[in-house]
Amino acid sequence: MKKPTLLAIAILAAVAAVVAVPNLQAENKIPDDYKTGGFFIGCQAYTFNHYTVFEAIEKTAATGGRVIEFYPGQKLSKEEPQVSWDHNASAETIQKVKDKLAAHKIKAVNYGVVQIPKEEEKARKLFEFAKTMGLRAITTESTEAIDTIEKMVKEFDVMVGFHDHPKRPDNPDYRMWDPNYVLSVVKDRDSRIGSCADTGHWVRSGLKPVDCLRILKGRIISSHLKDLDKMGPDGHDLPYGEGVSNVPGILNELKSQGFTGNISIEYEYHWETSVPEVAQCIGFVRGYGAAR
Repeated sequence: MKKPTLLAIAILAAVAAVVAVPNLQAENKIPDDYKTGGFFIGCQAYTFNHYTVFEAIEKTAATGGRVIEFYPGQKLSKEEPQVSWDHNASAETIQKVKDKLAAHKIKAVNYGVVQIPKEEEKARKLFEFAKTMGLRAITTESTEAIDTIEKMVKEFDVMVGFHDHPKRPDNPDYRMWDPNYVLSVVKDRDSRIGSCADTGHWVRSGLKPVDCLRILKGRIISSHLKDLDKMGPDGHDLPYGEGVSNVPGILNELKSQGFTGNISIEYEYHWETSVPEVAQCIGFVRGYGAAR
């Protein structure tokens, strides 16, 4: 009997490795040239929800941000205010948004917060949109659709981050504010499913963001990074470094975890005049990177 050659043995070993790990977990990486201060930081378009998608892109560029996270329902432009931007957009509208992004050298990286349906065909439309836009992730709170989400994540290689809003005294059934609950939802799932860490809403729930990030270590998909003026439900946004959220500690923790997702500035204060303050947030992260 002819003995197998070393080459044949190596090929068999490689095939066996692939068979043994059928679901290789990839990531749609954001190119490094979109980093600022060592992070992919830009704006959640909701910061500019008094404006259109096109204006949100322009204002993100004006702040110095390099990436943007869209949300469903924003009006497209001043020229087409009747057109709403979401995952049901026509191919023509999608191309217009892509062209606008390219003109301002901004990369779309995320979309949400959006409901993900349990029904596979309805969910597939959302993931097809994300793939068409070249997004890394979708942000949701649809824990009831976790089985469908995991299937779509594997099929499309688009990540999903579960977002947290503040604790709701009038609704004890709402549990997304608790990082331990989010971890219980995602810990046994595909590694491309995790948390969209909204640090401001943790502060509004009386939690320390660094502690929450450590609970979710290795599962941080993206972040809505906020610095609030005080702990508790009534806190409002301030430029990074001026509030109680411990932004340096947050950035240190994300860096130590090898975080590769986007940081979205979702600035929910001074809605019509927030560009200078958002630019200060970008500048803080730029300075953080320079100091390191």
